[in-house]
Amino acid sequence: MADRVQFARMNGLGNKILVVDMRGRRDRVTPGAAIALNADPATEFDQIMAIHDPKAAGTDAWIDIVNSDGSMAQACGNGTRCVVQALAAETGKKAFLFHTVAGLLEAKEREDGTISVDMGTPRFGWKEIPLAEEFHDTSRIELQIGPIDDPVLHSPSVASMGNPHAIFWVENDVWSYELDRFGPLLENHPIFPERANISIARVRSRREMDLRTWERGAGLTLACGSAACAAAVSGARTGRTERTVTVNVPGGPLAIEWRERDDHVIMTGPAEWEWSGRLDPATGAFERDAAGSESGAQAL
Repeated sequence: MADRVQFARMNGLGNKILVVDMRGRRDRVTPGAAIALNADPATEFDQIMAIHDPKAAGTDAWIDIVNSDGSMAQACGNGTRCVVQALAAETGKKAFLFHTVAGLLEAKEREDGTISVDMGTPRFGWKEIPLAEEFHDTSRIELQIGPIDDPVLHSPSVASMGNPHAIFWVENDVWSYELDRFGPLLENHPIFPERANISIARVRSRREMDLRTWERGAGLTLACGSAACAAAVSGARTGRTERTVTVNVPGGPLAIEWRERDDHVIMTGPAEWEWSGRLDPATGAFERDAAGSESGAQAL
């Protein structure tokens, strides 16, 4: 038990998150532990958000983000909202500054209980995303699935929100495409040297779109916050939408604003506490807390 740490099973619009309290420790959640946790239906997840002691003055925490295949991620907006809710319940604070491999993330809990995360500025340069070859215009690159003369998906917009994204614009219902079949192929396409998150987007109006995402290292997900941000900025960049848009992911709506004054992307949405327990960050062995920890925003 001495080697175990507190964790919470949470979700952000259905995006399955494990928030793990690694503060006061020098070790990390291992890839093997992540794979073991994901293999158990009770702890199956999209991302682990491991909260560590801050590495820089003025920040509240360092956050490691681990995918369900054990690989590391650079960004997870839905997971960040879960961290905010847990730490707000613990500390009474409303505003936080987190440090990740992708940089600094500001986030705050709002009066209505929703949480806004400043996801930073999008990057569109082919080396920044990154792509394996040069594209002068990344709002539309040459990439397709299906026959050359009648592709099923083609010409995605690509961008980085701290992690690489490709957004395919479609006219039909986003559920009519076999993303579970195309997603793995596109995620691992040679054009993406660090793999990529693959999304299908359908614009409903200048202020609304539908989105489904195959998440790099995690697979199909009910919500991917950074993908919603990438789709929103790509929609505005290509003239399809305004800079403020509702992105409907399978788990529900996210409000995305690509702020004009500084080009930062602000994502707002809910987080939900499910249950808590303790786990071994080396092996993934875990146990749930006693009944009574199953509802409402709670501290770690």
